[in-house]
Amino acid sequence: MKPLFLVGYMAAGKTTLGRRAAQLLNVEFIDLDAYIEYRYRKRVSDLFAERGEEGFRDIERRMLHEVAEFDNVLVATGGGTPCFFDNMEYMRHRGITVYLAASVQTLCRRLSHAKVKRPLVAGKTSEELYEYITEMLNRREAYYRQADYRFDADGYESLDSVDEAVHRLAVLMQNPTYEDLLVNRMQGLRPKNNCWERWLVTGVCP
Repeated sequence: MKPLFLVGYMAAGKTTLGRRAAQLLNVEFIDLDAYIEYRYRKRVSDLFAERGEEGFRDIERRMLHEVAEFDNVLVATGGGTPCFFDNMEYMRHRGITVYLAASVQTLCRRLSHAKVKRPLVAGKTSEELYEYITEMLNRREAYYRQADYRFDADGYESLDSVDEAVHRLAVLMQNPTYEDLLVNRMQGLRPKNNCWERWLVTGVCP
């Protein structure tokens, strides 16, 4: 099975949903930031400080290419990964990309309630956090929207809703027309029967 890449802003649920979906599918889950830290024996924040963003993004690109060579993996990318070099195009070529889309309000709520504060948003007031996320999403949305599928990541705040979302993600990888999707996409086509795709996005398939 070719890799599935999850893209989206921080707190959209790439790790939460991705890890559980990988367990359900019996495939390996890879958090790209964690993989970078493992390979370089340094925290991402330290790599940023030492090499600057340009240096870090080069490392990120090389590590993305490395994990993309693995079979049977679900990769949660960093929030900025799709926005540099040809990373999004490369991921779409290697497998299937899914944009976990969440509203600014949802992202603010999750980040505000998180037990561990993310360095980029630590210390910000509610108003500052809202403005920051809005600005960053405006910059990145064009890249995220290049993903093959948009997955509604709003609303899963309970265990039951997380389980439902995980199963919807799992269907994406188990769908029997998966390989046909790759062929059709390369030919500039979309699947004719997109009932299952609507279910992945909305949870409803008439």
